[in-house]
Amino acid sequence: MKPTHTNNTPPVTLITGGGSGIGAAAARQLLAQGHRVAVTGRGEDRLRTFAKELGSPAELLTLPGDAADPASVEAAVATTVAEFGRLDAAVANAGFATHDTLADGDPEGWREMVLTNVLGPALLIRAALPHLKESRGRIVLVGSVAGFVYGPGNFYGATKWAVTGLAENTRRMVTGDGVGVTLIAPGRVETPFWDGLGHLPDGLLLTADQLADSLVWAINQPSGVDVNTVVVRPVGQPV
Repeated sequence: MKPTHTNNTPPVTLITGGGSGIGAAAARQLLAQGHRVAVTGRGEDRLRTFAKELGSPAELLTLPGDAADPASVEAAVATTVAEFGRLDAAVANAGFATHDTLADGDPEGWREMVLTNVLGPALLIRAALPHLKESRGRIVLVGSVAGFVYGPGNFYGATKWAVTGLAENTRRMVTGDGVGVTLIAPGRVETPFWDGLGHLPDGLLLTADQLADSLVWAINQPSGVDVNTVVVRPVGQPV
């Protein structure tokens, strides 16, 4: 789909956690469609490598920073708008799992997970909203199937239940302003998400590109269309 705008400028998307995995796959697809894209991440070297792999295009902006830090998120939004002149979509993709349970987990790891997975999207919404109202743009939150099903002692799942609720609460707040809100809830995806577990789960996994297809599809919805919840599992994943 060719990006269009009333002022004939390519649309602009900001993606947190965009240096690898789903975020990087979505950035590649959007750039290939002619969008301008800003990606954030805590790993400056990873962002630099990502940009270099793509030939460091002028349409890509890499912004090192913590998705759970208010000043960092506000700076990322401000820099994106200053560089590209507008913001049409904000994608809260940064997140991770501690891969433990409430019985055996490390509370310090939980703290970082809650801040990244729950506070991070809220901060992005807050910082991006004034610009998205101007462009009548879209907020995309990357949740999880774990935010719809219960798992024994799964605290990561609880953070994604929070994202599920955040998406609908945000939609009710912004729909009158012409801003769309889409929750993309993936099942198992082959990404660095599993690095902390030490191995991939059994069974078929989606690729990052396959999941990014749904994310980019949501971003490319016509003005006035609000797709709210998209759950994407690999065939064979029962829950």
